[in-house]
Amino acid sequence: MKMSVCVHENRKSRASTGSMNIYLFHKSSYADSVLMHLNSLRQQRLFTDVLLHAGSRSFPCHRAVLAACSRYFEAMFSGGLRESQASEVDFHDSIHPEVLELLLDYAYSSRVVINEENAESLLEAGDMLEFQDIRDACAEFLERNLHPSNCLGMLLLSDAHQCTKLSELSWGMCLSNFPAICKTEDFLQLPKDMVVQLLSHEELETEDERLVYEAALNWINYDLERRHCHLPELLRTVRLALLPAIFLMENVSTEELINAQAKSKELVDEAIRCKLKILQNDGVVNSPCARPRKTSHALFLLGGQTFMCDKLYLVDQKAKEIIPKADIPSPRKEFSACAIGCKVYITGGRGSENGVSKDVWVYDTVHEEWSKAAPMLIARFGHGSAELKHCLYVVGGHTASNWLPPGFSISVTQTGGAV
Repeated sequence: MKMSVCVHENRKSRASTGSMNIYLFHKSSYADSVLMHLNSLRQQRLFTDVLLHAGSRSFPCHRAVLAACSRYFEAMFSGGLRESQASEVDFHDSIHPEVLELLLDYAYSSRVVINEENAESLLEAGDMLEFQDIRDACAEFLERNLHPSNCLGMLLLSDAHQCTKLSELSWGMCLSNFPAICKTEDFLQLPKDMVVQLLSHEELETEDERLVYEAALNWINYDLERRHCHLPELLRTVRLALLPAIFLMENVSTEELINAQAKSKELVDEAIRCKLKILQNDGVVNSPCARPRKTSHALFLLGGQTFMCDKLYLVDQKAKEIIPKADIPSPRKEFSACAIGCKVYITGGRGSENGVSKDVWVYDTVHEEWSKAAPMLIARFGHGSAELKHCLYVVGGHTASNWLPPGFSISVTQTGGAV
């Protein structure tokens, strides 16, 4: 379709009054028609001035066209390199001939068909030859087709070619689908630094830390001769103290590969000491091997179907449902609750017979069990509690016989001590 614009303009000269007609013509399809003609010339090998080789195939081209759409070719043909004067450029096997053909078709037509079979190769070649539009289009295609089955491969690809958005999406999918991807061949072939980054990530989603431990050992054993030296670094990515006590004692501490290395054995020994402190509720455990991952954080509700609170519920934010987790050992009302790490502390309150309690009950969310901590110094109800630097603070409330004005009665404890 032809389009034109006609502009009529009257102008006055200094000497006389006259008129001048201006006709501005613009053909919107001109660029396409020029490209089509250039492509026809290329196919007829007319006016071509450079021959590209890839594998066993050759492609006659025009330097000006290549330089106009690729900074790689622009630098090659305008610089002082040997290729700037050479009539042939041989890529050998660094680029597949069919992929180069797709890039050249795009250069001469502004169109390319991207599909699951060629997207990765096109992205790599587009990045290599600096066809930025092709690289970005392939990255967008791969983003839309990202899946747990290919996210590890996309992670490596996006990292190698600086595709920021594809990298972020791939990381997110790897972290949220870790139980599935850690058992794949792609995981076992990841470079060490990427495995360390993945296993140590705070947002790694796993309900069982044993999966992380086993993934680390499987990666080591995949190429034991070359990778055994990385075992201490891999073990540091595992929250060893969050492993079940029996598994830690019977499986991890007896692993021959670990016991053969002093540094690895030290890490496991430290984890055992932390585990014992956790089980005995013996103070605060600050070791990195006992720190819960961020995605393991959960929202718990305390409630019941009577006027007494007798149930602990978990809010599953993914499934968007509330799951009953445990019965409270001693139903109560007007108590206070606070979470520290992976434990929920319930302090004081009034029991079924209106008796004021100074008990402190602790729910371990990792092992899903209740234990009793040292009692508060004063029985109270209607009070508040909060955590600060791993200390449990209890403020105000009522005692058995009188009212305590808010702010006048404050008790502090290290978790597990008296309140």
